[in-house]
Amino acid sequence: QVQLVESGGGLVQPGGSLRLSCAASGNIFSRYTMGWYRQAPGKQRELVATITTENSTNYSDSVKGRFTISRDNAKNTVNLQMNSLKPEDTAAYYCNYRTVVRSYWGQGTQVTVSS
Repeated sequence: QVQLVESGGGLVQPGGSLRLSCAASGNIFSRYTMGWYRQAPGKQRELVATITTENSTNYSDSVKGRFTISRDNAKNTVNLQMNSLKPEDTAAYYCNYRTVVRSYWGQGTQVTVSS
């Protein structure tokens, strides 16, 4: 089993920044994809960004140019630097770890963007 520990959520004003972190531990595969997804109240869960073991990245159009995903393969950690935050970024953010076998999810961390 894999355990995901998330941190970094909170309340910020529009235009502010937050940095989310997620560390994976347990039965880690040699190759995997990690990423961030978010879900606002009454909405479906949506992709924010993903990154592969080889550092290939994928971003939702809504966050391109504002968010940056990165990883430390040695520590099995993924980070999400969020800049120029907007009220529509408000959601619960979930860390994801994906292998050819299955996906794992963190408990989620709340991000609220409000003045």
